[in-house]
Amino acid sequence: MWDERYSVEDYVFGTEPSGFLTRRDHWLKRGAKALCVADGEGRNSVYLAEQGLQVTAWDGSPAAVAKARKLAKARGVEVDYSVQDVFEWDWPEGAYDLVVGIFIQFLPPEGRDQLFKKMAAALKPGGVLMLHGYTPKQLHYGTGGPKQRENLYTAELLRRLFADMRIQVLEDYELDINEGSGHVGRSALIDLVAVKR
Repeated sequence: MWDERYSVEDYVFGTEPSGFLTRRDHWLKRGAKALCVADGEGRNSVYLAEQGLQVTAWDGSPAAVAKARKLAKARGVEVDYSVQDVFEWDWPEGAYDLVVGIFIQFLPPEGRDQLFKKMAAALKPGGVLMLHGYTPKQLHYGTGGPKQRENLYTAELLRRLFADMRIQVLEDYELDINEGSGHVGRSALIDLVAVKR
């Protein structure tokens, strides 16, 4: 499904970074090692590289990764891209200063919980996890995201799943967004920034 969705000329979610990253950019440290999980067409990994981070990014869609590489080249930055499956990738432990997941709500609860554990484990002590997605209220707006309520995030859910980390930001809110044709209009969003102990 994702390869079919990304196999169009335009960038489905645009080429500019998520507003989440630009609003929270004080967490981005030049020279830090960053991982972008299920990065799609590269708009967020490219932005991180432009801020001076050393970025590894992957996605399950070859079409998306090809577009990400094209975007990085056009912007004059280097990102270590690859096509990977979320569970088959050889997740390192304690390797990254920053792990980013933006609109990665494609997994049902069991898979999501496993993914979150892998993301946290990939962080160095003191490393930062940045997660951005939709809350269940998004189902009323229909302006992007999954249609399955169980795939959406609540503050209570994220507080529980990241209880062993120091939560620095946990905020749900509504905002009009315009990120390509894939995310347009009023949206019910949630941000998490947490630091590994």
